Amino acid sequence: MRYLCSAMRTRALAVLLVLLAAGLVGLRAEAADLSVATRFFPDRAQISVEPVAGSVPHAVLRSADRSVLGYAFSTREVSGSVGYSGRPLDVVAAVTPQGIIAGALIVAHQEPILVIGIPREAVAAYVANFKGFDVLQGSLQGARGRAPAAVAGASVTSAVIRDAIVRSARAVLRAGSGPALEQGKARLDRETLRRASWPALVAEGSLRRLLLSRGEAAILLRRPDQEPEKPFIDIWLALATPPPIGESLLGQRLYESELAKLGADDDLLLIAASGLYSFQGTNWRRSGVFDRIELVQADRTIKLTADNHTRVEALAAPGSPELREISLFRIPHATGFDSTAAFRLDLILERSVPDPAPPPVVSLDYRIPDRYLVQPAATRPRQPPASATIPGDAPSQAPSAASPAAGIDGAAPPAAAAPAEAPLWQDIWWARRFHLAGLAVMLAGLSVILIFQDAVVARGLLYRRLRIGYLLVTLIFLGFIANAQLSVVNVVTFLHALLSGFRWELFLLDPVVFVLWSVVAVSMLFWGRGVFCGWLCPFGALQELLNKLARALGIRQVVIRFGLHERLWMIKYVIFVGILAVSLNSILGAFGLAEVEPFKTAITMKFMRDWPFVVYALALLAAGIFVERFFCRYLCPLGGALAIPARMRMFEWLKRYRECGAECQICALNCTVQAIHPLGQINPNECIYCLQCQANYFDGAVCLHLKKRAERRRPRGVTPAAATAAAGKNPGGDVAT
Repeated sequence: MRYLCSAMRTRALAVLLVLLAAGLVGLRAEAADLSVATRFFPDRAQISVEPVAGSVPHAVLRSADRSVLGYAFSTREVSGSVGYSGRPLDVVAAVTPQGIIAGALIVAHQEPILVIGIPREAVAAYVANFKGFDVLQGSLQGARGRAPAAVAGASVTSAVIRDAIVRSARAVLRAGSGPALEQGKARLDRETLRRASWPALVAEGSLRRLLLSRGEAAILLRRPDQEPEKPFIDIWLALATPPPIGESLLGQRLYESELAKLGADDDLLLIAASGLYSFQGTNWRRSGVFDRIELVQADRTIKLTADNHTRVEALAAPGSPELREISLFRIPHATGFDSTAAFRLDLILERSVPDPAPPPVVSLDYRIPDRYLVQPAATRPRQPPASATIPGDAPSQAPSAASPAAGIDGAAPPAAAAPAEAPLWQDIWWARRFHLAGLAVMLAGLSVILIFQDAVVARGLLYRRLRIGYLLVTLIFLGFIANAQLSVVNVVTFLHALLSGFRWELFLLDPVVFVLWSVVAVSMLFWGRGVFCGWLCPFGALQELLNKLARALGIRQVVIRFGLHERLWMIKYVIFVGILAVSLNSILGAFGLAEVEPFKTAITMKFMRDWPFVVYALALLAAGIFVERFFCRYLCPLGGALAIPARMRMFEWLKRYRECGAECQICALNCTVQAIHPLGQINPNECIYCLQCQANYFDGAVCLHLKKRAERRRPRGVTPAAATAAAGKNPGGDVAT
């Protein structure tokens, strides 16, 4: 009967997945109405909206006198923005020619955290607060803050919205409405992402080199040198503004940090060298100007200053040589520097002794390769595929959460989507590095407990202390601090993503949850679903800790007959299948039904919700005081989802004796979730792997088998108490079945 039920559950899931795939066919994201952006300006009735086709779809907003007020855009159409749920997320906004957000309005989202628990007004207010935000400088006009404060309880979604607005606005400002393209002039490509190695950058001409030997320098400086073959200076030059060059050489973190200091048309210049001579010198520390180097372009000479200088410790590109000094310079657009034109770096060779003659100068010519230039529409050459690389390139980077990808809901991505900037998820991972470190320590400790479980459970006191301590860490750190409570919403989102264009970066937006899901997937192959439910679920830990406290206070437990208990199991499977079925028609409806889980109320929002949700969560916790893990046993849809593939595990770690179920019912009666059949079998679909039965297995004072063995081996004259104590210390010797 049990195997028949398991087969039926598997077939039902397969049917639902087929229906899910069919239900997603034909769903499309509708284009946003950009005319709503006129409300962000006064005299909206006098504003004309002129759509602009091209690589970045947007609309020009003009006043009655035909002057440009700003550019309206949809984040969905410009950058293919999607939310954490993998569903379309669209914000209509307008940006002025100066890079200031004139207003923003969220027009579409299906984020689970926003459906129930967080009012829509909070999200709308967050988006509206971007008015006055400078997308070029990354701050609010006249304020110190870098962006509006994130919505409490929705930090990931807030980051996605901010990223979509800023990326899209910058792409619009750099698009065909820019002055460079209007004049028929190429512009620098500041959006395309591609990682490259040092040899690849050298081969394409992005890195230029000047090698001056000591013999050559001796001639210029009119002094003898005893080692003319050795390098006097080996200097490298690169325009680091384009992401493939800058990010490859500097690494993402430093590159993005420097970009945040730049204006829309400012540039980055990398100079690095090794050898006897320093291009930096020491005078710049006093004067604030690097007097040994200068940029020359046409008839313009540009001095490099300490204000715009960043010292770089090491280069990140694979194959980079050892360099003694590395400097990064920010070149303001106000200097007149044109990154699309040729220029040169002049290196002034200072003499060590006074000399009336001017110091000699050596030059290094540079021009950015054509592949980093975006041509005007009339002369723009056919672009190679986005995946094209040159020899030596590192694999192409995955698109960001706000970048176009293979269709959402089965739809193709917008045909005219702008290239994305650096992935948002990498910033989020760095920001949560301490949470990830704590999680890594937790998982390492749990791995030790599970792998060496016999040694742990054989020491009863050690096991009990470890168990309670770990549950406390799970509740406090994973639950209340890291907010890493997994949910059936994650399962539904994952299944929809598989069938509508899977994108890893969507799931990478919440790093702790991503790592937890990865661990759950791996652990199910070895131990089944119980590793998460028994050790890593904050709400499950809360239930078990409250029940242990209740037992310690002498509260009597309610015993549910196994026959009734076995029939109540199916409720959680029905709930899970129901949520999955509802998601075929409405993902929002499915997320609403997922509120059967009290996780958001009790853990994520710490009971700071409307009273019906709080009462529901408290009622479940109260039931768990009398029936241990009541919610886990009968109602948890996430537990039902994880239980379906539970029999896939590769090993049977839990030991049993022949007497288990036949003569002894101790483990069945004491099982945390009543997962042991009266006949002795452990149901892997229900077991949460708490190891209580294994602690009984090694406890000579509890296990009937060990008691009988101790009785057989007890020498005459030895009291039963002493024999039981000896058996508890050394229970080995018998072979378990």
